[in-house]
Amino acid sequence: MSQPLLATHGLAKRFGRVEVLKSVDLTIGESESVGLIGDNGAGKSTLVKILSGVYAPTSGRIEFQDRDVHFASPQDSRTVGVEIIHQDLALCDDLDATANVFLGRELRRRAGGVRWLDRRSMREAAERIFAELGATISPDQLVGSMSGGERQLVAVARALEFQPKLLLMDEPTAALSNAKIHLLLDMVNRLKARGVSVLLVSHRFTDLLSVCDRIVAMRDGTLTAEIRPDERDIGELMTEMQAALTGEQIGARR
Repeated sequence: MSQPLLATHGLAKRFGRVEVLKSVDLTIGESESVGLIGDNGAGKSTLVKILSGVYAPTSGRIEFQDRDVHFASPQDSRTVGVEIIHQDLALCDDLDATANVFLGRELRRRAGGVRWLDRRSMREAAERIFAELGATISPDQLVGSMSGGERQLVAVARALEFQPKLLLMDEPTAALSNAKIHLLLDMVNRLKARGVSVLLVSHRFTDLLSVCDRIVAMRDGTLTAEIRPDERDIGELMTEMQAALTGEQIGARR
């Protein structure tokens, strides 16, 4: 595996008496794409929210670039270079695409002690990143008038504009057409080529196979298997993944 960028050690999370994560050890290398798959309630989104500073772990620790980090807020994770695309997108419907891309991190200009929003630079940057994504979205279009796929691409653009070291993608293809899914998966490969690591959460195993160096399965708050797509044929991979997700022993039905 490549040089570790992020590693979790014994990561656990409780909500009251419910243990959602149970001693998760996950490593993501530099310029590596790791897929995370599991059924609803497996703990995938909770893990992603801990890595992005939304939740604090109940126990365990996180290393980023060989030092312990403590994310008390999403701003803490962004400071070290972690960006996230949430499953619910977290967009503002009453703002245009440009404003959403730069929400909370607006570009400003200063002259004579006066500061103001640099709308022109933000609009040009948004237009550039949309073009890179292959999205025909106007920077001036209100997000509330967009389709689900267009909203997803705005969320992707927001994350990419700030040049992350690690991009967390929580079900990014859920609302996309097949054509847009291919564009997004191509973007994952381009990010890796630029040195960006990706944790891609998806229920679409075939998507993960096409772009991930490793795929880890999660069930009942624990990581149950790691699969390397280049080691076996797709039929064997599908069988192994199904066993990891259900707890069924391979060959039990024979």
